[in-house]
This record gives sequence, C-alpha cells and structure tokens, in this order.
Amino acid sequence: MRRIIGKKKEKDGKSIAMHVSAVSIGINLLLSVFKMTAGILGHSGAMVSDAVHSASDVFSTFIVMIGVHLADKKSDKEHPYGHDRMECVASVILASLLMATGAAIGMTGIKVIIGQNGKAAPIPGMVAFIAAILSIVVKEWMYWYTRAAAKKINSGAVMADAWHHRSDALSSVGAMVGIAGARMGVPVLDPLASMVICIFIGKAAIDIFRDSMDKMIDKSCDEETVRKMSEFAMSIMGVKRIDDIRTRMFGAKVYVDIEIAAEGKLELVRSHEIAEKVHLCIEEHFPDVKHCMVHVNPIVDMEENDQICL
Repeated sequence: MRRIIGKKKEKDGKSIAMHVSAVSIGINLLLSVFKMTAGILGHSGAMVSDAVHSASDVFSTFIVMIGVHLADKKSDKEHPYGHDRMECVASVILASLLMATGAAIGMTGIKVIIGQNGKAAPIPGMVAFIAAILSIVVKEWMYWYTRAAAKKINSGAVMADAWHHRSDALSSVGAMVGIAGARMGVPVLDPLASMVICIFIGKAAIDIFRDSMDKMIDKSCDEETVRKMSEFAMSIMGVKRIDDIRTRMFGAKVYVDIEIAAEGKLELVRSHEIAEKVHLCIEEHFPDVKHCMVHVNPIVDMEENDQICL
C-alpha cells in the first residue's frame, strides 16, 4: 500500500509540474507579443529587448518539461535507481541560460552607455511604460505561482524556471526605470539599471547551479532532517538505539541507509518486523524519501559477549 501511495505522489508531482509549465508557456507567449508590440509602437528599445527575454522563457520552460518527463521514467536494467537526476541536468541547463541572460542584459547596458556619447535617444511612449508595469506584475505573480509548485513537489527544475520568471520581472523593472528616465530626460538610468539587474540574475543562477550540483554528487540531507529521521526510528518499539544513519540526495529524491540495534535474542522474523516498521515510518513521514534501507545489529549482554570472545 505504501508503494502505491508513493508512486501516486510522484505522478501528482509530474502533473503539477506539467500544468505549471503549460500555464507558463501560454502567459509568456501572450506577454512577449504584447511587449514587442508596445516596444515598437512606443519606440522603446528596452521594451523590445524585454519582449525577447520573455520569449526566451518559453524555451526554458520546455527544458523543464523535458527534464521532469525524463526524471519520471521508470527504473530499467541500465538505470536501476531510476532517472531522477535528469531533473538536475535540466536545472543546470536553466542556470546556464539564466546566467547568459543576466550577462546579456549587463553587456547591453554597458554598450548603451559607451555608444551614447551625448547622442539624443528617442523618447519612449507611454504605452511602453504601461507595458513594463504590466510585465512586472504578471511575471512576479508567475514567480510566486511557480515557486509554490516547486516547493510542493520539491523540484529544482521548476524552481529554476520560477527564477527565470523573477529575472524577467527584474528585466522589466530595468525597462520601466529606463523608460521613465528617458521620459524625464535622464536616459542613462536605463543602462545603469540593466547592469544592477545583471548582478541579481547572476546570483540566482549561481544558487540554482550549486543546488543542482549538490543533488548530483550525493550530498547528504541537512542535520535537522537527519535528527528527525533518527527520532522517528527510535519511536518504533524494539529499536534500542541508532548505530548509524546516512542520507544522500538523488535528484529531487532521498535515499536513506540506517543501522538500528535490537535485542540480540529476538527471532529473525521479529527483527525483520522491526526493520520493516522503521522502513515504512521513515518513508511515511518524509515524502521525498524514495527508499530506506534498514540494517539490524544485535545487542548482546556482557555474559554472552564473553562467551563469544572465548
């Protein structure tokens, strides 16, 4: 029964990721068309660039969908532990795209500052300014919407896509500041804002990349999670102590190896029952745990220990 519930949760996670991705693609397509139109009609180069940025988010979302789909594939002969790390690969690709996006925004700002040389730039229209405000609201909402889904299903790829939405919102902030600055006679605000935004986007890309690499090289769970696992294991009747517990991240999932100590005179069947209860308890209380391996060590009294030594 526990295995069926676990598989159902994984399927629900995939469904949530696919639904969020579909919503993301639809909104990004509509928003990019609207911003491109506003940029052309409002004579705003910043808004045109922002529209291209939104359009690139559609590509990144497709990468998320592919990564989640591949990670959901069943175990096979060549991959007995499954394909969960494919989601990490998708996160690494998205982190790279995010870093490239931030670098492009920063380079564009530098080029504009160098290329102006006192030349007067066309004043953007109000339609471009309104488009920037609308883009900030929509993309910030998309960030929180996607972020909530990523936390619910513990998906690094979906979280990376959420930060793509946040980078687009920051890009629109830069466009808004630039458009407002140009309309007030201070066009240099646009490229300066782009350079600041570049730093924030780069920081987000580095965080996503580090998280993905940690999950790919079997990083352990945090100490608080391990402590709680030990407490749940000790709550099982028959468990005398925890001799060892090791965890490792495998993509978005967790594998647990735990050694417990039980009374040495117990029958094998009884020892197995205790181990099975620990196994089920860990998987029940920690949904991200894909498998828990339990090893039972016998506790012998001093008299028996002396006989063994002899």
